[in-house]
Amino acid sequence: MYKKLLAIIFISGFLNSCDVVDELTKFDLTYDTNIIIESSTVLDLPINIISPEVETNSEQEFDNNNTRVDLVESIKLRRLKMEIITPDEGDFNFLNEIRIFIRADGFEEILIASAITIPENNSKTLELDIENIELLDYVRQENYTLRTETITDEVISENHQINIETVFRVDAKILGI
Repeated sequence: MYKKLLAIIFISGFLNSCDVVDELTKFDLTYDTNIIIESSTVLDLPINIISPEVETNSEQEFDNNNTRVDLVESIKLRRLKMEIITPDEGDFNFLNEIRIFIRADGFEEILIASAITIPENNSKTLELDIENIELLDYVRQENYTLRTETITDEVISENHQINIETVFRVDAKILGI
C-alpha cells in the first residue's frame, strides 16, 4: 500500500513538473496596426480595409525568448482587440459585423477573428472571437497584412482611426527542451 501511494505521488509530481516545463516554452507576441474606417453613407454592404504591413521581426522575437524559428511548434492567435483612437467620442455602435483576415507572401488569406451582431453599448473597445487555427507560417514571415471586412448599420460622419492589437501565443522548444 505504501509503495502504491509513493508511486502515485511520484507520478503526480512528475506530470505537474512536465506541465510547468511546457508552460515555460510558451510566450506571447503582440503586434499593433492601425486602420481607418472612412465616413460614409453606405449601410449593410461589406467594406474592405487593408492594414499597413505589420513587421513581425520574428527572428529577433524568438531570439529574445531563447528559441529559434526552427524550434517553434505552433503559433495561434490568442486575442484580437480593437480600440477607437479617433474621434474622441467615437464608439463601435456603427458596426454590425466585422471579420479580420490575415495574409502573407506565399500563403492564402484566412479568417482569424470576427464579431457578428455587435452590441450597441457605446464601447470604444471590441474583442473579437478568435479562430483556433495554426498561424506559424504567417507570423514567421517578415511581415503580414490584415484585411478587415466590415458591415455598418449606422452612418458615420467622421473617419474612425482604429488600433488593432493582435496577441499570438507561441509554443516553442526553449533551448531545445
